[in-house]
Amino acid sequence: MKLNTIQRKKFRVTGKLKKVSSADRLRLCISRSSKNISAQIIDDVKNVTLVSCSSIEKDIRSMEKTNKTEVSKIVAEKLAKKAQVKKITKIYFDRGIYKYHGRVKAFAETLRKNGMEF
Repeated sequence: MKLNTIQRKKFRVTGKLKKVSSADRLRLCISRSSKNISAQIIDDVKNVTLVSCSSIEKDIRSMEKTNKTEVSKIVAEKLAKKAQVKKITKIYFDRGIYKYHGRVKAFAETLRKNGMEF
């Protein structure tokens, strides 16, 4: 099976994180499109999604927003609050195929400000 460039990049980044993941640290997987952004916290040991948040959710969609970076920050704040309810503080940040730049960087910095450690 021949993989294209995007698939190789995704397997390279995510594969390294899955190898080092353990029960005490969970993986935060982020995905973005041209208009939306979503993230989920995954337990790789049990293969279960524990917390997820997206810009498609009704309460986030109805908010007054200025640009996509601001939407990323709002989604990150909401995800951090959901994670704190489930007592999740330590995670691995899986950026996937995306560069740590722009909306992804704003998302990560907002998570750090709200108490997540990675």
